[in-house]
Amino acid sequence: MSSIVNISTYRFTPLDDLPALKQRLLGICLEHGLRGTILLSTEGINLFVAGRRESIDTLLVAIRAIAGLETLTPKESLSDDQPFNRMLVKIKKEIIAFGVDGVDPARNPTAKLSAHTLKQWLDEGRPVTLLDTRNDYEVKLGTFHGAVAAGIENFRDFPASVAKLPEALKEQPVVMFCTGGIRCEKAGPFMEKVGFKNVHQLDGGILKYFEEVGGAHYEGECFVFDKRVGVDPELRETDTELCFRCQMPVTVAEQADPRYVPDVSCPHCFKMLPVFTAP
Repeated sequence: MSSIVNISTYRFTPLDDLPALKQRLLGICLEHGLRGTILLSTEGINLFVAGRRESIDTLLVAIRAIAGLETLTPKESLSDDQPFNRMLVKIKKEIIAFGVDGVDPARNPTAKLSAHTLKQWLDEGRPVTLLDTRNDYEVKLGTFHGAVAAGIENFRDFPASVAKLPEALKEQPVVMFCTGGIRCEKAGPFMEKVGFKNVHQLDGGILKYFEEVGGAHYEGECFVFDKRVGVDPELRETDTELCFRCQMPVTVAEQADPRYVPDVSCPHCFKMLPVFTAP
């Protein structure tokens, strides 16, 4: 039976006295054997942490005692093994790097769409553009049927990607999504800032959608940023591996490719390997 609880959550809310908060949260995590990463900023908190149920509950009690985080509700999944190597608590300028001034999700958020509502819209065939704001290597593992990929290697490239979208899309309904929702918190207000008039973000992202409605209208698995690499719509770890050399996800089918050699190469980076010829 799976014994490790994996939680991920974030909240955009003003935080202060960050050095003291960092030490307090790090102390709790180390004392209770938790591993993962907590990012703190004056704009909020972002965390991915795993451990025993009682330890996770202790951390959440401490976090919910912080002003602005009282109702913080994480997404959960279970695993047999600890997916993180160590425990880090960091102070950052942004809890998700975007690099665009004037985007303030706490004060000017984009309208959120629940998983159940999105499924209903898709069941009905409602005309809507699904915009995947994730990086290309994440999209590769799976996405919603018919979704438009942002076509980016890094989230900081998103504004340039938006500039290439059809002008007509500014007047049409757009539902953006990402892994857990945090990137859309900034992507949505940015799109509204540049003239998109009917933008929604999938509340809680793909992981919350899996949790609440399963895999309807979704194809493949979801990339996650820990040792599990990918999870299926049942939030179970898949057999996808991460290439040691290029850090691209390698599916089970790709692992059967002769170019896949653990710790050496995969079909994505094989062509970049140096060619040696006999003297």
